[in-house]
Amino acid sequence: MGFIEQWIGFKTIARKEITRVFRIWTQTLFPPVITITLYFLIFGSLIGSRIGEMEGYSYMAFIVPGLIMMSVITNSYSNTSASFFGAKFQKNIEEMLVSPLSNVTIILGFLMGGLVRSLVVAVIVTLISMFFSSLSFYNIWIVILIIVLTSLLFSLAGLINGIFARNFDDVMIFSVFVLTPLTYLGGVFYSISLLPDFWQNVSMANPILYMVNAFRYGFLGTSDISLGIAIFMIFIFIGIFFTLALYLLSKGKRMRN
Repeated sequence: MGFIEQWIGFKTIARKEITRVFRIWTQTLFPPVITITLYFLIFGSLIGSRIGEMEGYSYMAFIVPGLIMMSVITNSYSNTSASFFGAKFQKNIEEMLVSPLSNVTIILGFLMGGLVRSLVVAVIVTLISMFFSSLSFYNIWIVILIIVLTSLLFSLAGLINGIFARNFDDVMIFSVFVLTPLTYLGGVFYSISLLPDFWQNVSMANPILYMVNAFRYGFLGTSDISLGIAIFMIFIFIGIFFTLALYLLSKGKRMRN
């Protein structure tokens, strides 16, 4: 297939994924907004007022970027993991694999659903955060860049999980036992400068730490990690996950039984 045919295939998959996001908006868009609003109320308003400042900023202003990033990570991951596994469960993915579409086209098509969902949720959560904190942008382009890169990264992670999953319970295992702990330990609610040196070094192995800090830099102009290193690490993880997803699709792992 030539470029035009691949482009049509990409648009078809992407349109299906994006339509799914808005068709079941009560499952894809509404719950994360409620969850993050509760975080703002409990951690920001109630607990934050007692904590005071963090790194020279009010606690609410400090955690807002982290909470937005947490919603981006969760929604981009859950969208592609559930969607891809659903396609596999219904045998739709087999039709794609035997079609002339390239595996790159299939992956990019699925990524669009996770990207759009996480961007919409990020905008809604950002608007809600304005009711709790006076939000300002230090560098709006850094904010946009990190949201897009993080969405792509965790959409890929969700796709890989969807490939490996054998049932609906498997779709949730990684999210519960790996993604959630990494998110809470990724500097969303605190600065790693508060940790002892040993635990600061351990935290450096957490990929979410780089995303949260780079995103916080876009809002506040401050970060526990160099912005250049953070962006470089995100690109590295995207490259690794994309290569792995491409390999798994080409081999038909967990799909050609």
